[in-house]
Amino acid sequence: MSNLNEILFDEGAWIYVAIVALLWFIHGLIKTIVHARARSAYRESVEAGLTEPASLHPVIDPTKCRGSGACIQACPERPAHKVLGLIDGKAELIDPTSCIGHGACAAACPFDAITLVFGTERRGVDIPMVSPEYETNVSGLYIAGELGGMGLIRNAVNQGKQAMESIGKRLKQLPAADSPDVFDVLIVGAGPAGLSASLSAKEQGLNYVTIEQESLGGTVFQFPRNKLVMTAPVVLPIVGQVNFRETSKEALLEFWEGVVEKHPINTHFSEKVEDIQKEGDIFVVKTDQDTYRARTVLLAIGRRGTPRKLGVPGEDQSKVVYRLIDPEQYRGQHVLVVGGGDSALEAATSIAEVPGTTVTLSYRSGAFSRAKKKNRDKVEQFDKDGKLTVMLNSNVQSFSEKHVTIEQEGQIHEIPNDGAIICAGGILPMGFLKSIGVEVETKFGTA
Repeated sequence: MSNLNEILFDEGAWIYVAIVALLWFIHGLIKTIVHARARSAYRESVEAGLTEPASLHPVIDPTKCRGSGACIQACPERPAHKVLGLIDGKAELIDPTSCIGHGACAAACPFDAITLVFGTERRGVDIPMVSPEYETNVSGLYIAGELGGMGLIRNAVNQGKQAMESIGKRLKQLPAADSPDVFDVLIVGAGPAGLSASLSAKEQGLNYVTIEQESLGGTVFQFPRNKLVMTAPVVLPIVGQVNFRETSKEALLEFWEGVVEKHPINTHFSEKVEDIQKEGDIFVVKTDQDTYRARTVLLAIGRRGTPRKLGVPGEDQSKVVYRLIDPEQYRGQHVLVVGGGDSALEAATSIAEVPGTTVTLSYRSGAFSRAKKKNRDKVEQFDKDGKLTVMLNSNVQSFSEKHVTIEQEGQIHEIPNDGAIICAGGILPMGFLKSIGVEVETKFGTA
């Protein structure tokens, strides 16, 4: 009997060992596949030259990283973008340009292996210098939201609220305005930070005005149609707790429109601030429509700045825009897309997928070297299939009502045109900040 028990035990032990070995093999296989995919994604980013994060991003200390993957799971850009990945058992930033500076990866890391920094050794990032109360070196001028270097809607909402609370405390210590036409605070921008600040100003009973050069939502309004907006529960002044986690751009804008309808704020849309100067203790803010005076100013604008224009005749026509809102609006039209980055390539292919459209993609260089491989491949395939026309080494010369003139390698082409999307980037607002006296620090991979 004892021999039988030993045999059964041995067989049971071998079965257990076999199961463990199988599980270990499967685990190793999955790990190999995951690492291979991450390595491939990183290689694509390097080949496309997309290795420089736009703003705040993680730096992983390989001596501390244990490859738990917690940072990868915490990233709010998943599954649309795989910003972080495991390579050889260590976390790596495999898609740097998609990082939005959320910071959740650092909080999730159980080994304190992640440090959040601005810029890299090769590419500095300009960040305005602000105090813990969000005040710049210009007394009474505050900055909150994306302009200060922090991405993510939740961060912007929190900063807008906190900055306005700091402004409220400051105003209580200052003498009252000497004229009823002097605002307590002028807010520039009606995106997440500006909206939160406006509601906070209203909640505090401040005399305020908000100036927005475009529409409610600011940078969010410029996002592509149906883009998933990664956010998190946040407290919005007057409104209270907002429990959005993952929602579309449209749903978030609809919610904000409902908030403004229920709690109206004093906002001037389609009005651009052109200059801010301080006369004594009062700020004089000039826009393209009016001049305002305010005791304090809060800049709640994005880092994308003003769209860069081509500077060619006819560009001021309404058919020329600087972002794609809805591809469907171009159904049955001749459309020109200008640019060589991901936004241009994605705009061109998404419009080309709409029935009846004729799309031309114009780029001044000879290759789309600054776009992701998947976008380059898609454009190449669409070009081969006749779904769109690619014009490399080309420059737009002028727009007329029904045509666009393009120069390509010494030859002039005039093609039908009903609409144009210019994806040439933006003029960053750092020059504007410096012109009004705000100190800006260039960070090269530092916190």
